[in-house]
Amino acid sequence: MAIFKINSNKVSKLSIKDDGFGDEYALRDFFASNLEELLGIRFIEKEYPIQEGRIDTLGLDENNAPVIIEYKWKENEEVLAQGLFYYNWLIKNKKHFELLVENRLGKGIKVNWDQPRVILVARGFGRYVQGAVEQEKHIELLSYHHYEPDILHLESVYTPPELKGSRKIAIKEAGVDYNLDYHLKITSELMRKQFGLIREKILQLPEVEEKGNQKSGISYRTTKSFARLEFRPTWIMVLLRDPQYKADTKHLVKDVTSNEWGYKGMLKFTPETNLDYLYGLIEQSHESTL
Repeated sequence: MAIFKINSNKVSKLSIKDDGFGDEYALRDFFASNLEELLGIRFIEKEYPIQEGRIDTLGLDENNAPVIIEYKWKENEEVLAQGLFYYNWLIKNKKHFELLVENRLGKGIKVNWDQPRVILVARGFGRYVQGAVEQEKHIELLSYHHYEPDILHLESVYTPPELKGSRKIAIKEAGVDYNLDYHLKITSELMRKQFGLIREKILQLPEVEEKGNQKSGISYRTTKSFARLEFRPTWIMVLLRDPQYKADTKHLVKDVTSNEWGYKGMLKFTPETNLDYLYGLIEQSHESTL
């Protein structure tokens, strides 16, 4: 994707830095140092040694779901097999990962195993990788381009439908489908209507993906999650990225940073909530991810 710089109503095309970050290790370290800002993921470990190799980065996303991130400086056809191998290690070592989370982030964080995932980061992906990854449910492809002088552009190449979410896709656990209808049945008819109105607005925001196939709620994200809605019988809890927003002139957002949820702001969405006001807060949270 071409990137242009505007100067006095004139544009100039920025050039891609051929050497990128220098090498794969520099790329890994850059992401590890800026993981939450870039992807909304809390850093756990980098170059984590296991018996069969080293995992580039381990992290925990806004929904407390485990994330493995593997980097390739340029294109590499082996990256998918490597990601699947490390994903298999993660699933077989849940208790071990939970201990790593406790050591890094402290006690009291409950790891959410509904949607563990692997993000593969490279400058590009060949057609074999892009074709094969469509059969995987937990692998995402993310491309990066480093432009002169110091511009980084990230683009989602592939996100599985299971991670995007839809009314037709669900996780099944003990005969329960955790789809959109599952969550809507928890709350009242009035709140279902209110949610439908705000959902329509959210889905019109740029680059939005809806993750509806989760046990505890529905999330909305770009390359990072910016809102999560958890349903209650008469109201909906809305979680946002930040504890404060300029648009929150009524001071409805509560600072929940200390809860270590990943999201730092929370407010109650009730039948009395002004939808335009709520949307303004969600929109500002969305803008912080772009």
